[in-house]
Amino acid sequence: MIENFPAYCLAGEAGSGPELEAAVAAAAPDVVVLDLAMPGTDSLATLLTLRERWPALRWVLLAETSDIPLARQALAAGANAVLLKTASQQEVLDALQAAVQGRHMCSAGLHGALLPAAQATEPGADLTQRERELLALLARGLGNGDISARLAIAVPTVKFHITNIMSKLQAANRTAAVLVALRHNIVRLD
Repeated sequence: MIENFPAYCLAGEAGSGPELEAAVAAAAPDVVVLDLAMPGTDSLATLLTLRERWPALRWVLLAETSDIPLARQALAAGANAVLLKTASQQEVLDALQAAVQGRHMCSAGLHGALLPAAQATEPGADLTQRERELLALLARGLGNGDISARLAIAVPTVKFHITNIMSKLQAANRTAAVLVALRHNIVRLD
């Protein structure tokens, strides 16, 4: 299906976690489409491993309704989209576009199951634990280099997390993100 759309290029395919890691290393794709039920593979562990190694990589997950607990964990770990395996071609294309733009989405039938309505409107509800840690350091006035050293991650990874934080908090810059975080008690200055 992807090959039918000139805006996208199929960079490779994999049947296991190690094959996926090798394909990502070889092709350097922008987005990975991952079946949460890939045979013989711990999909969540694969996602976490590859996100650590390639933090800018975007993720679209394909799931069965029985995969909802795993899909919820994958979203918390940084996946951009979760689609039912029965998703239409247009839903898949929309998810790829959302992922490329750093936005999040899921199949309409999964939204309520993956993100309760109370959380959907609460600023910061979709921040990962790592993003919250980084946001707390931003609130203390640390720069990218200091945050990198404190969290033992690379500066490009810090920048990637800051971009995600600003997107999730709908903030134009890092100062605005800190103000939203303080206003909504996402972080506190002690």
